[in-house]
Amino acid sequence: MIKVNSAGCLSVWALVLFLTAPLQAGAFARYGAYGGGSAGFPDKMTLRQCMEYAVEHSAKVKAAQADLSDVRVERRDAVLKTFTPAVSASSYGYYNWGRSVDPETNTYSNIKSFHNGYSLSAGLTLFDGFQAVNNMKIARTSLLMGISREQLTEDEVCLATMEAWSNVLYYSELSQILADQVMAAQMSLDKARKEERLGKKAYADVVQMEAELADKQYQSLLAKGKADDALLTLKSVMMWPLDTPLVLDTEEPSRLVLTASENRKDITQTVDYALAHNPQAILAEGNVSNARRQLSTARWQLAPSLSLSGGWCTTYFTYPGRAGYTPVPFRQQFKNNRGEYIQLSLSIPIYNRLQAQSSVKRRKNAYDRAVAERDQKLAELEAEVKRAAQDRDNTLSSWKLALKRAEVQQEAYKLNVKKFEQGMISSIEYQTAVNNWLQAQADRLQAQLTYMIKEKVLRYYQGQSYLSQQ
Repeated sequence: MIKVNSAGCLSVWALVLFLTAPLQAGAFARYGAYGGGSAGFPDKMTLRQCMEYAVEHSAKVKAAQADLSDVRVERRDAVLKTFTPAVSASSYGYYNWGRSVDPETNTYSNIKSFHNGYSLSAGLTLFDGFQAVNNMKIARTSLLMGISREQLTEDEVCLATMEAWSNVLYYSELSQILADQVMAAQMSLDKARKEERLGKKAYADVVQMEAELADKQYQSLLAKGKADDALLTLKSVMMWPLDTPLVLDTEEPSRLVLTASENRKDITQTVDYALAHNPQAILAEGNVSNARRQLSTARWQLAPSLSLSGGWCTTYFTYPGRAGYTPVPFRQQFKNNRGEYIQLSLSIPIYNRLQAQSSVKRRKNAYDRAVAERDQKLAELEAEVKRAAQDRDNTLSSWKLALKRAEVQQEAYKLNVKKFEQGMISSIEYQTAVNNWLQAQADRLQAQLTYMIKEKVLRYYQGQSYLSQQ
C-alpha cells in the first residue's frame, strides 16, 4: 500500500514495494474478498470447474437429458413396432340368469349358467407403405438430434459461464483499480491542502482536486456494484448456492492465453468442419432428413396395406344347481372347446375425403420449410465461424497493444513518481499519470479475457468442446 509520511511526501520504500509487485498476481489476488472455500466445494474454482459445475446443475441441461431419454424410448418403440408382432391375451368369466343359449344343444334355456373363456392373439403388419420403416429411421435421426441438442445446451451453458466468469474478473479488477485511484486522488488532495496553507497552491486547484476525488469515488462505487452484480450473475448461471462464497482461480487467464496463442488453423477447414459436425448443423440437417421421410410416409398412405394375424381361444361352461346335471371337467372342456384362426387382411384406401392428399401437401410444405431453415442456419453458422476467427485475430492484436501500453504507462508512472517527489510536476499531472497507468492495467486485462473467450469459441467450432479445452 502507498503511504504518506509526516511531511506529506510519498514513502519511497512503499512505492518500491508497490511497483515491484508482480502485475498479474497483485491484480488478481484481491478477489479473495468474495469469500473462501466451503464444505463440499474447492477453495478456488478454475474456469473448467465452474463450467463442469454449471453443466452438472443446469436446469436446461437436465431438461435436455429428459428429452433425450424420451427420444430413446421412441426409438425403441419404433424398432419393436417394425420387427415384432403385437400380442395380447384375455380372459373372461360371467354368471347368467334368465334366457341364454345352451352351448351344448345350441338352444335357448332359462337355467342359470356360468361361462369362462380364454384367448390369445397376435398381429403383424406386413406392409403399411413403409411407415414403420420410416418411423424407425426418423427415431434414429431424432436420437442423434437429441444427443446434439443436449451437447448444444451444454455448450451454451459453458459459454454463458465463461462470459460471466470473465466479467467477474474484469469488474473486480476494475473496482480495485478505481479504489487505487481514489487513494491516489486522496493523497494528492491532502498534499495540495498542505501546500495551500503554505501558500504554494491556489484554492482553485484544491477545489478541482476535490472534484476529481469525488468523481473517482463515484466511479469506484459503480464499479463495485458491477463487480457484485457480475458475481451474482455467475452464481446464477452456475446454479451455485447464492449464500455460499465463490472464489475463482485468478491465475488462470494468463495460462489459458499462453496455450491459446498456438492455434492457427486454416479458416476454410474450420468452416467445413463446423458445417459437418457442429450440433447446430446436425440439428438442421436432421430436421430436413425427418421431414423428407415424413413426406415419403404421407405419399405411401395412398397405397394398400397388408397385415397378418392369428389367435387361439377356448371356453368352459357349467350349470350350477341344475338337477341331475353332471358338469364336464374343466380340463376336458379346455381341450375340447379350443379353436385357432389365422387371418390375412388387405386394406385398400379408396376415398377418405382427400385427407391423404392434404397430408402430402402439408408434409411437402414442412420439408420445404426445413430445407430453407437448414440453409439459413448453415449460412449463419458459416458467418459465426468466420466472425469468430476475425474476432480472435482482432482481439489478439488488441491484447498485444494493450500489454505494450500497460508496460509503457508503468514506466511513465515510475518516472512521474520521481518527478512528483522532486516537485517537478503538479499534483494534477501526477494524478493523471496514476490514472493512465491504472486504466492501462484494466484495458490489458479486458483485452486478455476477451481474447481468451474468442479463442475458445474458435476452438469450439474446430471440434473441441469447451470442457475438453485446456
